[in-house]
Amino acid sequence: MDHVFIEGLEIEALIGIYDWERRIRQPLVLDLEMTFDNRVPAASDDIADTLNYKAVSKRLIEYVSASDFGLVETLAEHCAAIVLEEFKVESVRLKLSKPGAVRGARAVGVSIQRTRQA
Repeated sequence: MDHVFIEGLEIEALIGIYDWERRIRQPLVLDLEMTFDNRVPAASDDIADTLNYKAVSKRLIEYVSASDFGLVETLAEHCAAIVLEEFKVESVRLKLSKPGAVRGARAVGVSIQRTRQA
């Protein structure tokens, strides 16, 4: 199966469990890899047949910007569910990073892989 990816999608969000985190918006970075059969769009050369990564990005920016979760784990699950439910992908691998959350580390976060339920 083919893979379509979005790498380094930066979104500001209200996220965290500490009081100080609940008062500020923090940068998050999403990396996605989605399984999608690219043979049809490759043959048609028509964007209507593709997995439109701009549409996926816009949807996630809209959702994450408006979200208010305590844990990155919860946000990652919701983002993966959106991609699976709203776009024609069989599976999604999603990495959600929270840069600067731990001193000495470039970023911390979670990486999950979810598959469409039959």
